Amino acid sequence: MKKLIEIDDTILTKLKVLSAFEGLSVKALMEKAIELFVKTKEKEQLDRLTDEQKEDIGLLLLMQQADRTDTVSRDDIFKLLK
Repeated sequence: MKKLIEIDDTILTKLKVLSAFEGLSVKALMEKAIELFVKTKEKEQLDRLTDEQKEDIGLLLLMQQADRTDTVSRDDIFKLLK
């Protein structure tokens, strides 16, 4: 996905210097910085969650990974519950 952002000349100059030190293009450096920022914010949000909220998110992620075509008959479920 391509997005355009406006950057003032001072920041752009600093980005060019940093990209030279890192051996990356300015675009690659910005992508790396944004990725790091997003990961940091996600971690901060996860750290603020209660254990119950973390458990709910974990269950949601597991449910999204489940094979929806794999089914069990109603009789098998009731046999397990008895």
